Amino acid sequence: MDATQLSRRLETVAQFVPHNARLADIGSDHAYLPVHLALNKQIEMAIAGEVADGPFQNACHEINNRKLNEIIIPRLADGLAAVELADRIDTITIAGMGGALITEILDAGQDKLTDVSLLILQPNIGEAGLRKWLMEHSYAITAEKIVAEDQQIYEIIVAQPNGHQINYSESELLFGPQLIQEKTDVFITKWQLERDHLQQALTQMETAKQLPIEKIASFKREINLIEEVLK
Repeated sequence: MDATQLSRRLETVAQFVPHNARLADIGSDHAYLPVHLALNKQIEMAIAGEVADGPFQNACHEINNRKLNEIIIPRLADGLAAVELADRIDTITIAGMGGALITEILDAGQDKLTDVSLLILQPNIGEAGLRKWLMEHSYAITAEKIVAEDQQIYEIIVAQPNGHQINYSESELLFGPQLIQEKTDVFITKWQLERDHLQQALTQMETAKQLPIEKIASFKREINLIEEVLK
């Protein structure tokens, strides 16, 4: 993968970035995503934010190498601290980290979200918790995609500030309000695998000397939800 040939998951993220967006890509690593968008004239400008020096240097090198310094600004900062209000950022992408960490980044940087009209998020795990945060902070999930790549399955969640209370059901939080409607082959595969994993874990727990009653109940409930969706 490089900036001209993105991975499938990053290409899917890129497809949701609006034309002429002012983008902040948080956890940008090599800055492949903003560089790809700039090369394709899809963005007006971008911030490539990185918290670790190694990935930050990778981003700087990629931006310099592509001669995109006037369009993409690399910043060494923690989460949304990379964004300044003067940047007039309207779109934020956060891809390739756990849902809990993405939630922490959004929560800690709420003051930077005031003028942001679009969040494009790709959690590796913990999608339900991320959706719950979005719901509780009045973000509507306007689009979702699920993609398979290198024997991994990724979900992309697109959200916009809604201005009033949103209520998603337990199933919508777990499976995704858009994904649960589409039920693609990749979606079915993911949840068949997850159901089988939970059933194996449940079998092991039920042989323990001290039964973890609450955990067993939680796993059974999730298995029931999955089987209901897979019908």
